[in-house]
Amino acid sequence: MKRWSKIKAQLNLINDPSLDFQIHCSAYRMKSQHGSTDLPRYWITLGKNIIFDYPKQFLNQEIELPEEWNRKDNNTLGDFYPYRNDVSSISELIREYIDTPVKELLDKKFESDAWGLTDILKAADKRMGIKRLVDKFKYAESEAVKAILLKRMGKGEK
Repeated sequence: MKRWSKIKAQLNLINDPSLDFQIHCSAYRMKSQHGSTDLPRYWITLGKNIIFDYPKQFLNQEIELPEEWNRKDNNTLGDFYPYRNDVSSISELIREYIDTPVKELLDKKFESDAWGLTDILKAADKRMGIKRLVDKFKYAESEAVKAILLKRMGKGEK
């Protein structure tokens, strides 16, 4: 896997520069008397608004765990974060998105996208025309995708 800075640089080349769209990845060090660990986070901003926030938006999402970890009551990301997280999978998904030929992007179903991230990336991708994107996402439920498309059409928040 390439370093985050290289992936981010490649994303910046394909994102519509008029959007003020930024994707961030960071790990915050958490120290306690019992030890320390990193708290990984991915977030996307559109202007000053956070439109995607991992893990915050996904803490109640059920996750698959090794059988010995499973509990009967609940197996959500929030139960096991930061010791179990999807940051590597998100990075791999972004890499797959970047490596996918443009002709295939709009209709490609990214099987590993459990977060709705590729629709956000598609909406912000300057290589795809706004008319095709609006047709593709006219019934989208994602508020992030809607906000990006509105801004690309010049109707969103400045």
